[in-house]
Amino acid sequence: MKLISWNVNGLRAVMKKGFMDFFTEVNADIFCLQEIKLQEGQIEMDLPGYYTYWNYAHKKGYSGTAIFTKKEPLSIQYGLGVEELDKEGRIITLEFENHYMITVYTPNSQHGLLRLDYRLLWEEAILSFVKTLDNHKPVLLCGDLNVAHKEIDLKNPKANKKNSGFTPEERGKMTQFLESGFVDTFRYFYPEEEGHYSWWSYRSNCREKNVGWRIDYFLASQRLVPELQNAKIHKDIWGSDHCPVELQIEC
Repeated sequence: MKLISWNVNGLRAVMKKGFMDFFTEVNADIFCLQEIKLQEGQIEMDLPGYYTYWNYAHKKGYSGTAIFTKKEPLSIQYGLGVEELDKEGRIITLEFENHYMITVYTPNSQHGLLRLDYRLLWEEAILSFVKTLDNHKPVLLCGDLNVAHKEIDLKNPKANKKNSGFTPEERGKMTQFLESGFVDTFRYFYPEEEGHYSWWSYRSNCREKNVGWRIDYFLASQRLVPELQNAKIHKDIWGSDHCPVELQIEC
């Protein structure tokens, strides 16, 4: 099974930059999106062979997630069931026979860490949510998690220790998540390799220089490790400030 996750930073914009070419070529079984930045009825997509699920933010042109899947899920849940956290369309959960599939767009703690408290509230809620699901069947979670977990996961760790996405609090929450029974699938295959990033600032030609961060992930329940086949970062696919990430798994 081939899974793709991509923060498109505006689906309508990336549709004009070759999105469907990549979508058709990669032929994923499940294709997850974050930061779609649209409302219902604002886009027409012809996706034969896929069931489509959308979670829109209340605020127009902001946040939002989507999942396109070849196999119809047993159930669908939008949000975490926490009103304060469910207004921005940040999570969709699909239940399949043997696993759950979750797409997530984690809140950014913002410049000056103005939203760090909200971010940490989100982290606690989603960990509780995912652990509850994991008690029933294994979980695959993907998306823009807005954190570079280790120094290896960004180009300039020393300069970013107090910045959004690399604070001790955010990194600690990722550590806590993984220690609760999950694995960072890319690092499972490539534990020591440097220079692998999924997001680059639009400023100062960062992408051309590969001055980036790895903040897009596939996380899997530990008991799915024997099923993992491959992980990939599609660094050559442009159209967004993020690139797609991929997981192949026998599931």
